[in-house]
Amino acid sequence: MSREHPLVSVIIPSYNRSDVLRLCLAAVEEQTYPYIEVIVVDDCGTEDVAQVAAAKGAKVVRTKVNGGPTPARNLGAEHATGEILFFLDADIALDPDAVENAVRVLDAHPRIGALGGILRPESLVSQSLASQYRALQMHRWWMPAHRPTLELHAAVLAVPAKVFAEVGPFDPRLRETVSSDYRVRVTRSYQVKLSDAIRGRKDHDATVRTILRKVFRRARMSALDWRKGETPGDSVPRAIGGVLLLAAVPALALPLVLPAAAGRAGALVSPALVAAAMALDAGTYRFACTQRGLAFGLYFSGVHLAVTFTGALGGAVGVLEGFALTRLEKPARILAGQD
Repeated sequence: MSREHPLVSVIIPSYNRSDVLRLCLAAVEEQTYPYIEVIVVDDCGTEDVAQVAAAKGAKVVRTKVNGGPTPARNLGAEHATGEILFFLDADIALDPDAVENAVRVLDAHPRIGALGGILRPESLVSQSLASQYRALQMHRWWMPAHRPTLELHAAVLAVPAKVFAEVGPFDPRLRETVSSDYRVRVTRSYQVKLSDAIRGRKDHDATVRTILRKVFRRARMSALDWRKGETPGDSVPRAIGGVLLLAAVPALALPLVLPAAAGRAGALVSPALVAAAMALDAGTYRFACTQRGLAFGLYFSGVHLAVTFTGALGGAVGVLEGFALTRLEKPARILAGQD
């Protein structure tokens, strides 16, 4: 860093939910690192986001249209003056030392081009069983200690401003793979690191139905967004587990279509596929039982199987849609003389 105490621009894209934005900004106010400017990007919401942000002393900018967090983050970066850009989602309240720890790590390791944080295993506001499930699950999947590869999450991400200028902004064309795309771009010239010293509590969804709907949509859009050459990180075992769960559904019909003797053996195929899927993510199931006890662990296991299945289903739908679009686009390219 060029200064002993570099200015950190905390960039917060916000669309409504001014209640959690207040908690997010209050946590930023309580940071042990004092050299911070706060930029809240109002993504054309209908609530009093701008008033809440201004009351907390934040700089407020507003998007021209509601485009989601990616264009909002880029707009916030355009208005930032800090040497470090700290991207933070509006539904996350940082631990008091999070920014200070980010500055310390980046100062000690100048080759780091992107530094990600993690989520605590507790939900910020909602305390429903579903939100407790989601908090544990996302904490486990974000933790760097047990992961062979690294994935970035733009929800809690510190990037030196000079790196952001060199690598370029987040790709606004992407919907669900923007963080993966950015990781690939950064690692061409710099290192990427996740640090459990940078923590925050997220306000998780309160119902299983909402979680499943989001998981399906995100998996479908991720499959559509995926680009050749991108690495899948360490999600491969989970993806295989999802495929096994998908296969377990038609396998339920084996006893009905096979001869009697083979049908009895066929009845074991579906449970075996489910067991294999759980084994691929056994650490997550054990983690839930260890953290919250057996009773919650059983609830967690049921929801987690549904989430894994739904993610695989959404991914499969996205792959089929992408294949169909490719088949439709090829004749158009031929007619246009592009192929």
